[in-house]
Amino acid sequence: MKKVITILLVGLCFTAFSQLDRDQLSLDISKADAANREQLKSFLWKQASVVTVDGVEKLTVLNEFSIEEDGNVSVTNIDADTDVKQKRGIRGRVQANAAEGNMDYVQQALNLAIQYSFMSKGQLIDFFGKADITEEDGIISAIGSDVFVKGDKLTLKVESATKLFVHKEFSTMMGDDPINGEIVYGKFKSGVSHATSSMLNLPAKGAVINSKNKDYVMKVM
Repeated sequence: MKKVITILLVGLCFTAFSQLDRDQLSLDISKADAANREQLKSFLWKQASVVTVDGVEKLTVLNEFSIEEDGNVSVTNIDADTDVKQKRGIRGRVQANAAEGNMDYVQQALNLAIQYSFMSKGQLIDFFGKADITEEDGIISAIGSDVFVKGDKLTLKVESATKLFVHKEFSTMMGDDPINGEIVYGKFKSGVSHATSSMLNLPAKGAVINSKNKDYVMKVM
């Protein structure tokens, strides 16, 4: 009899969670994200990215980030440097053109990651409305697909208490090339959440981009 009661209780607990009010959850998370983003508008920060190809460092990129009053993310390239030794003559020009193409490819990948980093209220509500949602040890996990393009996949992990993101993982296509990545979040002492690091895997180029966000400073008004 005890075993039967235990099984029934477990079943009831699972059923209660399966009937979770998705609309309310998505509103709570989107509201927390919007409030957090409003606080991030006060900051400027840098993102330092290191690109490796087949495990060898090839390129470093430094971008400056800010969030404008309209909520859009502003990205300005500050510096880019390659570790590939410059050749002379025609080969050097060909090499320079190739390096410029690689830089554009890397920046395109970094920009693509911004889509998943800074989702709009409507995008979040739509995502949570279709996602598979579970909760364990104070973390809400949501897994969904067809978020931005058909076939992409996204996993979001959210702190239950604050409804703020702690981790994101995604896979999608960049043109004809597959790309997958993850974004890790942390908090300032004030409680403001921000992305601390990210990783992008670009198998078509044999490349990996590891990025760290740093040097957060208040905007000068």
